[in-house]
Amino acid sequence: MNNKLILAIAAIGIIAGVVANQYYQQQPTAQTSPAKTPASIKTGGVKTNHRPDYTLKDLEGKLRSASEWDGKVIILNFWATWCPPCRREMPHFVKFQEAYESKGLTFIGIALDDKDAVVDFTDPLGMNYPILMAEQEGLQLAQDYGNRLNVLPFTVIIDRKGNIVKHFSREVSYEDIEEAIKPLL
Repeated sequence: MNNKLILAIAAIGIIAGVVANQYYQQQPTAQTSPAKTPASIKTGGVKTNHRPDYTLKDLEGKLRSASEWDGKVIILNFWATWCPPCRREMPHFVKFQEAYESKGLTFIGIALDDKDAVVDFTDPLGMNYPILMAEQEGLQLAQDYGNRLNVLPFTVIIDRKGNIVKHFSREVSYEDIEEAIKPLL
């Protein structure tokens, strides 16, 4: 994909993310529950709250699949280095991964960005959770997980059975994550 197209998509994403972030900062947290969920995925005409599968490369080039983390509470975060709210929330994720990994929690970052930019950003943070490279293909994956507004950051909480139980179409705080995961651990 040429650089001009990537920059144009990035600019549109920034504008959409800023507008959505401002809107959602004034709204109650977008929540889903197994009984009635706007994040339901249609699979063969049947609605399900089960997380879609994916296989993406990590920063070392190793293929990683969603099923690798079955049985864990997953916080799946779609992000990009050019997204200021994404950048602000990542230090919280590093702290949570450290504090709750032993209880079965795993953060997974899905970067919709260029690999070099991702490496340059994540290296100084001391990332302690997997970062997967989705680049522009990640937009469809985020939609599959319920991101109807195509905003970043977009964070999904998945229970141990693989069900999507909550999502945030905005920047999340430490408190947002703590409140969402405690009942699942």
